[in-house]
Amino acid sequence: MLTGLTIKNYALIDQLQVNFNDGFTIITGETGAGKSILLGGLSLILGKRADLSSLRNPENKCIIEATFDISKYKLKTLFKEQDLDYETQTIIRREILPSGKSRAFVNDSPVNLSSLQALGEQLIDIHSQHETMQLVNDAFQFQVIDALAKTDTNLLTYATYLKQHKVLKKELKQLLQFQAEATKEHDYNSFLLNELVIANLKEDELETLEEEYELLSNVENIQLKLEEANALLNEEQTGVLTSLREVKTALQKLATISSSYQGILDRVTSSLIDLDDVLVDIERFEGNLDADPNRLEVVSGKLTTLNNLLQKHLVKTVAELIIIRDDLSKKVEATENADQDILAKENEIAALEKILNTEAKQITDKRNKAIPELKKQLEAILSQLGMPNAQFDISLLASDTYLNNGKDNLNFLFSANKGGQFNILKKAASGGELSRIMLAIKSILSKYVKLPTIMFDEIDTGVSGEISNKMADIMSQMSTKMQVFSITHLPQIAAKGNTHYKVYKKDVNEVTTTNLIKLNHDDRVVELAQMLGGSQLSDSAIAHAKQLLN
Repeated sequence: MLTGLTIKNYALIDQLQVNFNDGFTIITGETGAGKSILLGGLSLILGKRADLSSLRNPENKCIIEATFDISKYKLKTLFKEQDLDYETQTIIRREILPSGKSRAFVNDSPVNLSSLQALGEQLIDIHSQHETMQLVNDAFQFQVIDALAKTDTNLLTYATYLKQHKVLKKELKQLLQFQAEATKEHDYNSFLLNELVIANLKEDELETLEEEYELLSNVENIQLKLEEANALLNEEQTGVLTSLREVKTALQKLATISSSYQGILDRVTSSLIDLDDVLVDIERFEGNLDADPNRLEVVSGKLTTLNNLLQKHLVKTVAELIIIRDDLSKKVEATENADQDILAKENEIAALEKILNTEAKQITDKRNKAIPELKKQLEAILSQLGMPNAQFDISLLASDTYLNNGKDNLNFLFSANKGGQFNILKKAASGGELSRIMLAIKSILSKYVKLPTIMFDEIDTGVSGEISNKMADIMSQMSTKMQVFSITHLPQIAAKGNTHYKVYKKDVNEVTTTNLIKLNHDDRVVELAQMLGGSQLSDSAIAHAKQLLN
């Protein structure tokens, strides 16, 4: 419910602040007084794009702020989706800066226009003859039928399964695409995988093989060098060990003379022990050294294979080859299992479609039961609104595909005249008739769902006094369940409001300003009398106005 509106520096409005009540609110005023300006300001609150030309004073910013009581609306989920702070008294503010930039805030949190539009359409429905084209929209027509059919729970369940169905269909499509592409590459991938499997890859193998290859390739040279080292160490006459033993013997004699020679003797003894160990290792290496042409051939072949694979796959390490091998293994396995995966996915989809069909049938059955009641109520209301011969032909046609709201296509046909042919609404109904049909539909909807605040902008244009009485009765009845505004030129409608505001213009210092004022009972009598008989008030007009109010 709209509880307050503040407008500053917008079009002809310098500053306006007004509070609204629930029930049926009337707004009247002469043509050109600024009623459209009021609606334009509200439209900015609902997310309409701002226009710098709207600024009354281009040097100051324009501010439009609306307060809503949303305690009776179920909007917590929407606030969470839009990442907004939920407050039962929600304030929406829109600012247009002199630079032309626009800013929007919900409960003082900055928001973009898409969030503002998503929230705004849940709060206010501004309806004029220009908006009656919504009537010809399938989504709106289904909304009306579903309100009577009470399919909201079914539609939520259906939507959940439909989302799963779309995911599965997408996965199946990807599997089929993968199979088509993988089949072409399967033989080549299998060949590459086989090469890598036969190579029996080990992560550190390349370095080990290269070291072994160097060893096997230089056996004779290694043997020669080991023999030379052995001779240098162990030659009987001139070997290092022989000489070092003689040094040790000499130092032992010196150590008996003076203890100062003991340290160097110990060092020579230690060196002699180390060299003895070195000699043992050299002799062991000599014993283990074996020229093995067959092993050299094996190692050389393995190295050639590995280097060819590295070059072929454009990598530098065996670890990278192992990754490629594992990836190829998955591809080959997936290709070989594709038929099985596709069949499993198709079975999963088929099972889900059985559930979807069951849910869709429940929705269709409820709709079919609700359609006669909708026709009955629509035709009854339109008869009161001067369309006694109005008839509707509403039927559902089964769809072969899963639609967002079930499996129904809708025929929503209308005939305004007795004996006339049924046709779609935009061809069968005039603008005035569409306005009355929309009023009838909104009236019916208000009985079944919680509608946002609705603002009828001169929806009564072109109707007679008697029909306007009926329209006023309908809007008044709607206002018992929701907040209703009516911008009107008809006194019969204006008299039925619980609250009455007048839009007027005045000149201050040769500058025209639009204002909005709440009328008391006496003011309303005068306003209605002027609507009935013009600015020159007559006794009969005053009497008629009082009669309308009473």
